[in-house]
Amino acid sequence: MSKVNIMDHPLIQHKIGIMRRKTTTTKVFRDLVSEVAMLICYEATRELPLADIEVETPLAKTIAHEIAGKKLCIVPILRAGLHMADGILNLIPNAKVGHIGLYRNEETLEPVEYFCKLPVDADKREIFVVDPMLATGGSANAAITLLKNKGISKIHFLCLIAAPEGVKRLTELHPDVDIYIGSLDEKLNEYGYILPGLGDAGDRIYGTK
Repeated sequence: MSKVNIMDHPLIQHKIGIMRRKTTTTKVFRDLVSEVAMLICYEATRELPLADIEVETPLAKTIAHEIAGKKLCIVPILRAGLHMADGILNLIPNAKVGHIGLYRNEETLEPVEYFCKLPVDADKREIFVVDPMLATGGSANAAITLLKNKGISKIHFLCLIAAPEGVKRLTELHPDVDIYIGSLDEKLNEYGYILPGLGDAGDRIYGTK
């Protein structure tokens, strides 16, 4: 069953509070998306498996640890997920990056795929799908389904803000995917936007509205 992790760290809550303000500038909003993503990723990687390795310090040989296996791949959902990926790369600079392009049909509120590019060894990596908003769950479901159809099984989903409706849909459709949420909000409005939310994350990141 999916493990739903809602962040309670004071720094995450403080930064999301600034992001919610309609007066927050594009630059500050963009920077905060990266910072909060990095903090959420810190929690999401807590249970990654480790392998022992022998290293030599300036004083002696010792056993240290490194992440086991093929390590990590970050997969942002375009376009808003890109700045979350940037923040995570600050924490894990050697991670590989894939991209999934989806846009929302404003009438059906369902996602339409237009792009997918993944590392050739993505099926051997821990995949972190990132998107700032988990609203209806349509985009997250489409991205995760696409990955599973390519033989990928180790999938985690990270978002800044989620609505209960999206969390319910994602846990029912993908009970094997753990979800990491910066803040769980109240509900969706009639247009499928999260309340109280923080507006359209893509538009606020890129200043397009």
